[in-house]
Amino acid sequence: MNELGPITMRDLSLIPVERLRGVGPKKQASLATVGITNLLDLVTTYPRRWIDRTNEARIADLVPGEEALVLVTIRSVTTRTTRNRRSMINVNVGDGSGRMDLVFFNQPWRERQFKEGLHVALFGKADTYRGGLQMSNPVVDLIGDRTGKIVPIYPQSEKAQISTWEMAGWVEETLRRCAERTIADPVPEAIRRRHRMINRSDALAGIHLPDDMKTKELARYRLAFDELLRVQLVLVLRKRAMERDSLGIKHTLGGPLVKRFYESLPFPLTGAQARTIDEINADLGSAQPMHRLLQGDVGSGKTVVAVAAMLAAVDGGHQGALMAPTEVLAEQHASSVRAMLEGVTVPDPGNLFGDRPLRVELLTNRISGADRKQVLAGLADGSVDIAIGTHALIQDTVDFSSLGVVVVDEQHRFGVEQRAALRSKTANGSVPDTLVMTATPIPRTAAMTVYGDLDVSVLDELPPGRTPIVTVWADGALMEAGVWNDIKDEVAAGRQAYVVCPLVGESEKLEVASAEETLERLAFGELQGLRLGLLHGKLPSDEKAATMDEFRRGELDVLVATTVIEVGVDVPNATVMAILDADRFGIAQLHQLRGRVGRGEHASTCWLVTQQKEDDDGNAVVGNPRVEALVATTDGFELAEVDLDLRGEGTLMSTAQKGRSDLKLASLRRDRQLVELAREAAFEIVDRDPDLAQHANLADELDLVFSDRDEAFLAKS
Repeated sequence: MNELGPITMRDLSLIPVERLRGVGPKKQASLATVGITNLLDLVTTYPRRWIDRTNEARIADLVPGEEALVLVTIRSVTTRTTRNRRSMINVNVGDGSGRMDLVFFNQPWRERQFKEGLHVALFGKADTYRGGLQMSNPVVDLIGDRTGKIVPIYPQSEKAQISTWEMAGWVEETLRRCAERTIADPVPEAIRRRHRMINRSDALAGIHLPDDMKTKELARYRLAFDELLRVQLVLVLRKRAMERDSLGIKHTLGGPLVKRFYESLPFPLTGAQARTIDEINADLGSAQPMHRLLQGDVGSGKTVVAVAAMLAAVDGGHQGALMAPTEVLAEQHASSVRAMLEGVTVPDPGNLFGDRPLRVELLTNRISGADRKQVLAGLADGSVDIAIGTHALIQDTVDFSSLGVVVVDEQHRFGVEQRAALRSKTANGSVPDTLVMTATPIPRTAAMTVYGDLDVSVLDELPPGRTPIVTVWADGALMEAGVWNDIKDEVAAGRQAYVVCPLVGESEKLEVASAEETLERLAFGELQGLRLGLLHGKLPSDEKAATMDEFRRGELDVLVATTVIEVGVDVPNATVMAILDADRFGIAQLHQLRGRVGRGEHASTCWLVTQQKEDDDGNAVVGNPRVEALVATTDGFELAEVDLDLRGEGTLMSTAQKGRSDLKLASLRRDRQLVELAREAAFEIVDRDPDLAQHANLADELDLVFSDRDEAFLAKS
């Protein structure tokens, strides 16, 4: 270790685990399989659970239906094969107060893991079975002969073959060696004192070797703050650098185009729209380029806000561009924006009559030949005011005369490079103002963490006139019959329906409905006699467009589709949707799909169709938290919080930050207040020290933690 000063994270990262006693070539290889190659990896592999031996449960105290942690001894192990040809391991355990059985399905390796007399910790829910207690598939930790009031339980892997007591021993040795010198603490003392945080040395000792559960919580609080602070520092550094280094466009606000647009709207702006437009206008009036996230629930009116922003650019002699992830969505946007701007004209000093029509053009890969050349020429000479398209907008052949405002819809569908490529389409080197939109509401803490380099505007109010959507769960064949009856009734009343399937074609691996098979089944079965159409991503562009146009014109009664209709499709006459195998979709996707109905004056219904499932004993499996959440509410922001609770933040973080997540202890669910504290601290540090020149250890930690991520993460702007 470095003898010249306190031990840093960098120092620990340079010491391989084989320097520890008991880590030979085999253990070194095993540790590597779980990502531990050096002492930093080791001390930041935190216990996943702690057993308080002063307050541990006994078998005799277990309450059926409630989760609990118990320490037991293995008494016997038996194995058999179920009627579904799955292996079932039955383990009898006891602790002096009583006995119970453990059941493990399809885990044959458990027979080798459990030996008579072995001490293990179990975490699970006990139930009564044939007069006794039983746990099915509990979490198991082999604890050996660890002593002490608080016993840490480390993540274990059958592949790695490392026990929790081995991990604890190596961590203890590392911390003992670190105790010979102090561990560097990069967080300013003033921030630690303000938030009553212990130092990093005490935190690492307290998380691995706590004297009591209060010590462990103080340690977790401090180390979780460190994780969140590192993420926030990267985001705030990026945000401040962009504001400092980018040359923006200072737009003139209150021009005639925007006024005419507002006057032409058939409805007043909602309070949320007015507030959001004010926030965007403040950015547009600044010389610094806007970089703002607009999030709003399905149907909250994001397109109106986006059009107002682009018109502000056109008012000043610039152009606007809206990029959508699919041709279907781009065409829908072009149609709706043209309808919104019908009759709106642009002042033209070179025109004897004073005005010219506002020119909105669509550019996708379907636009070709002379039409494409005409659009490209108009973008280059400035006669096209607003361009709407797919990634075709960022091809090398596309040049804008003066791109002033960029709108990226469903921005999570685009890569960092694609968004940056559109912003770079300017002739004078200035950076256009950028508005990225999502119809997937994001919890506040997640937005601050994943999109923390953006300013955030929220549309949390729906325009008047939106009809409520009733969501019904149809579980099993009997209830599914009611779905098809409802669709036939709606069609008979002159309205239309969607049937959504997870796959395009049949799959031998997944027993889920496919669009092609479903179309054929419905055409000759439940929906015989109705006009059915098929839409999925693998169809040729022309065929997709023709089918969608037929559905919009009312020439099709039912559109059988995949998730290609998830965003942007707007057919007010469609009042019923059936989502087949709904349990295969995530909450956000189900909510997006549901938003395709309820867009007109008629009441709408969304059916979530699932197939009844049975456990190995033939009992019906009841409950699906995702489906139940959709039935309970149509509030996308409420669903976003439920989704975060169900999925955790790992998946969400990976949508914007490639590579491993730095959040090992911090939780966007539990640590909502800590996220805000970390963000405040990051701004305080960066605004006083923009290059972290006075915070060398913090800067080094950022480089160490994030340097192995995709370069796009650090370069994202």
